[in-house]
Amino acid sequence: MLDNIEADFPEHTPRPSHAPRALEGIRVVDFSHFIAGPFATMILADMGAEVIKIEPPGRGDDLRRYPPVHAELGHGAPFAWTNRNKRSVALDLKASEGVAIARELIATADVVVENFSTGVMERFGLDYESCRKIRPEIVYCSVSAYGREGSFKDRLGFDPIAQVESGFVSMNGYADREGVRALSPVMDISTAMMACNAILGALVARERSGLGQSIEVSLFDNAVLMTGYATMQHLFSGTDPQRHGNTSPDTCPSGVFQAEDCSFYINCGNDKIFQRLMSQVVDRPDLAEAEIYATGTDRIRRREELFAILGEAFARRPWSHWQARMRAAGVPCGQVRTVGEAIRSSEARERGLVTRIPHETVGWVPNINLPIRYSRMPIVDPVAAPAVGQHTDSVLRQLLGYDDERLARLAQSGAFGESAPSRRGTRA
Repeated sequence: MLDNIEADFPEHTPRPSHAPRALEGIRVVDFSHFIAGPFATMILADMGAEVIKIEPPGRGDDLRRYPPVHAELGHGAPFAWTNRNKRSVALDLKASEGVAIARELIATADVVVENFSTGVMERFGLDYESCRKIRPEIVYCSVSAYGREGSFKDRLGFDPIAQVESGFVSMNGYADREGVRALSPVMDISTAMMACNAILGALVARERSGLGQSIEVSLFDNAVLMTGYATMQHLFSGTDPQRHGNTSPDTCPSGVFQAEDCSFYINCGNDKIFQRLMSQVVDRPDLAEAEIYATGTDRIRRREELFAILGEAFARRPWSHWQARMRAAGVPCGQVRTVGEAIRSSEARERGLVTRIPHETVGWVPNINLPIRYSRMPIVDPVAAPAVGQHTDSVLRQLLGYDDERLARLAQSGAFGESAPSRRGTRA
């Protein structure tokens, strides 16, 4: 595991030392776990916010145990993917002393993020109304499954549940079998992006008004949005989307074809692209001008015959031949890749999407960069995801002014779990 990282991926190139950070001076106290909350706070951290991740002592965020787990790191790849640039503070929120520390941290914060089941933060005394009394201008973001109000507020939710209940799964796959979920946690990721957008909007509003507010983002609400314009199509037509596999119900020819050596996808989103495909790529100008293929609707009606013509042509030459011709002709196309092929591709390397970053225990760990490019305030240099409670000692000393005696007393009280924080973080 990680054996070839130095050969496969370049070392991260540091940002200019003088460059400002977009969210410089913003502090986030992050009570979230799994993906939707932590991914949102990681985006904020990448933009320069200081994110303090509150975790249960010992076991930490449950996502730490999602495979594959690296024995020396003490957590798995999914946790590393969604928790860089954070400091971990281990607090037992079932102990009054642990809650008291959390409240002190919130008093220094700009943003609180949580995604517990409905009612949990109220039981801790850390809900929005309680936090607003501590810090009136706080921006408080709750990520829930079905909302914090109403008859479904008690329901638990994970990404696959949101996929099936939103109608998303019904749209994906092939017509002759049941719909298929996306293996990627697309609902969690998009909910995280929505939560991050909401937090940024609230921070801008607070800058103007001086007022904080509560924010709620629901996994289910977001999942319905993620069905795309299918919702509006249904309202216009009264029919539900059908599963079309790798073809498109709206454009043609769009789908997977087989070159001499591999599979690739083309997307003819309009008539002009189709005409360029036929005349400049497969040398069939007669079909480019044929009346029976003049419009997208005409081509969809004749999809099978058109795919057969193209399939026969594409099978004669390798992908390199077709890619060059389609690129020259302005026809959107792409090779069908595995994840491993994608992250090692020329495109990914040129964009600097995957790099390696130093780690004090294992030497190097991989890093997947955000797709955000600021010209003046580049995202911060990545720091690997922390161990559970790695920064408990340093955060409480630096932010709250705790000394050895107070830390020892809190450890004895159980605020940090069964034992006192064992590691002192070095990251400020």
